[in-house]
Amino acid sequence: MELFTREWGTGDRRAVLVHGAMSDSRNWRRVGPALAELGYHVTAVDLRGHGRSPRAHSYTAELLAQDVVDTVPAHPELIVGHSLGGLAVSLAVEELRPARAVYVDPAFGPSVPWWQAKLAPAFFRSLSRATAVRIAKRNPRWDPVDVAIELETLRAFDHGVVPVLVAPGSLRAPATMQVPSLVVLAGRSQLVRPRLAERLRGAGFAVRVVAGAGHTVHRDDHQGFMHALDGWA
Repeated sequence: MELFTREWGTGDRRAVLVHGAMSDSRNWRRVGPALAELGYHVTAVDLRGHGRSPRAHSYTAELLAQDVVDTVPAHPELIVGHSLGGLAVSLAVEELRPARAVYVDPAFGPSVPWWQAKLAPAFFRSLSRATAVRIAKRNPRWDPVDVAIELETLRAFDHGVVPVLVAPGSLRAPATMQVPSLVVLAGRSQLVRPRLAERLRGAGFAVRVVAGAGHTVHRDDHQGFMHALDGWA
């Protein structure tokens, strides 16, 4: 599937940005221009079932990854994936072969217990009905523009994606590092726990933590996130 894309910059170096679940390419509205100022031509995608990309009859992590491969230029200098987008990037790097990959609080685990998986559809429906007040209260460090964008992206989300997030074995960290890779974690990541972070370090991944930032690290602390990219962007 060819995805909707949003672009910033006209530099010679290419960068690709992949958002997380229930979001879209506007998630990167500050990161895209910041990378463009560093000389990148930046392409951000809307994953299938998100934003302005088509909905689909089927959703798997592998299909999400293949869509990215089918849409963006091969061999970018940099690819960045947040949350579910990080999982998709991990499955796309073998074919895309970027020079560097950055995983932002990626959906590498932990496995969801069966009882949580059973409750997941109702939980995500509840999220999609959130008000701007509720979003702002849950994310006190966000700019009001991000709150408004979040409200729109929650409404556009196709709930057929939910099984990708909760199916047994769906969320999994790469066993090996295929290209030089950085993992940027929230202050207390719920998706990459300390033991997994140590395993990634042992496999060669660089791991940096943005203290105090929540799951959407680059929205909670844009400057802290860009600082974490030092030497990688």
